[in-house]
Amino acid sequence: MSEPTNTAPNAEFEASLQDDALVQVRRLSISYQRNGKEFRAVDNVSFDLAAGETLGLVGESGSGKTTIGRAILRLLPVADTSMWGSVIYDGIDVAALSKPALRGIRRRLQMIFQDPVSSFNPRRKVPDIVGEGLEIQGIGKAERTELINAALDDVGMSRSLVEGRRPHQFSGGQCQRIAIARALAVGPELIVCDEPVASLDVSVQAHIINLLQDIRETRNLALIFISHDLAVVRNVSDKVAVLYMGKLVEIGPNDALNQHPAHPYTRILLDAVPVAQARQKIVPSADAAQIPSRMMPPSGCRFRSRCPKAQQHCVDVEPELRATPHGQFVACHFPNNQ
Repeated sequence: MSEPTNTAPNAEFEASLQDDALVQVRRLSISYQRNGKEFRAVDNVSFDLAAGETLGLVGESGSGKTTIGRAILRLLPVADTSMWGSVIYDGIDVAALSKPALRGIRRRLQMIFQDPVSSFNPRRKVPDIVGEGLEIQGIGKAERTELINAALDDVGMSRSLVEGRRPHQFSGGQCQRIAIARALAVGPELIVCDEPVASLDVSVQAHIINLLQDIRETRNLALIFISHDLAVVRNVSDKVAVLYMGKLVEIGPNDALNQHPAHPYTRILLDAVPVAQARQKIVPSADAAQIPSRMMPPSGCRFRSRCPKAQQHCVDVEPELRATPHGQFVACHFPNNQ
């Protein structure tokens, strides 16, 4: 893929990235054509992910989180889609793979969707759904049965519980466990979790999050955990990347980013997290009415129309990702805690 021409250098940040990471996303930009106009869904995003590590991608709806996840797995629609930059998985340029080669790597890359039921074939029984990827990969029936049973056991859904039953006969939490089992059955090394608990009750969310953490440790999986909820992301992630209107505005270790948020937008996401103490003061978030059109993003810093610290320099110059004293990188001319 070629490079877009309007990217900020981010040289300091890019120098910190690892050349031997399992996943290497470099200057990724993704555009769509809508009504004859270009819509830049992802703009110059870079990050890496090591084996066995969890990266949280967090941001409001439309920030580009799911688009990035789908790009890594080559699930984006081809029509009216343009991509620049690179996505390297274990030394393999995913974007350059032919269809046969892509099928060969599918066992290593999997996805868990926000609404598992809509991703299931309602006519198929659960064991067949869990083993669908194995069937596509040409795995024999005996081995397929063994792998299906192992995946179901890993998510706490025994074969006897699901035998002869279809998805509509299970609760939302159970369906998400089935979806996780389907992803696990093929033996992946990386799973993209796209808002996997957003549609679940809070009590069920905790069980699914704990399950994903246990599976990551036992299987040494790398996870990309996509969510709009920073409270969820910080409970599962080793490091967190904050996206706003397709731009990476802050990235760093989970503890540093949550304890010392440098970007005003990260601060807003943290302030939106519910607190247990009824009398604890919550700082008002920026006016959502000031969100600019994604079809016509503002010059300079895209967050400036909502930022209480914005100045003329924010209008004139797009900020680069620069290191903070606490270990994360932030794209802000006037960051917090500096």
